[in-house]
Amino acid sequence: MYSNQQVINQCKLWVEKIIIGLNFCPFAKKEFVQNTIAYPVIRNVDLATALQSLLNECKRLDDHPEIETSLVIYPENFQYFYDYLELVNMAENLIVAEGYEGVYQIASFHPDYMFNGVDEDDESNFTNRSPFPILHVIREQSMERAVNAHPDPEGIPDRNIELCYEKGSNFFKQFLVSISKEK
Repeated sequence: MYSNQQVINQCKLWVEKIIIGLNFCPFAKKEFVQNTIAYPVIRNVDLATALQSLLNECKRLDDHPEIETSLVIYPENFQYFYDYLELVNMAENLIVAEGYEGVYQIASFHPDYMFNGVDEDDESNFTNRSPFPILHVIREQSMERAVNAHPDPEGIPDRNIELCYEKGSNFFKQFLVSISKEK
């Protein structure tokens, strides 16, 4: 089992080398460099506790405007992708129920991420594959500003998928294996 710091280190490497390095998210570099990304590690929880941890993170973001975004990491839980999708669905509903709609949005990342209607082995899935199950809490207002400043925000997903095909699944698989060995 990885320590919390090892989990965070792996996620930071993934953000640095894949998300920023391949420009999957053109908005991430600034926050990474300025160290305004939180990486809470939530361990050994049931679904209700996982959802409470997400709500706690929203409250932390409310109280700490210097934290721009948060990657809520579940290293032991939600390993089965369809269990994770249940978490994502309930997390999105919780955001609405708790009055955070329009304030925060959830982006989802998982080691076995699979887009609906796409083969499990399709390279496009690697746009959302991560070292661990992650709920990314994004400030809507910040995202809106970033998207408005980008010359082609609608083209980002297609460009990312094209890059995944160019790199090939072995590239991403090898990367994820290599960072799993980081201390």
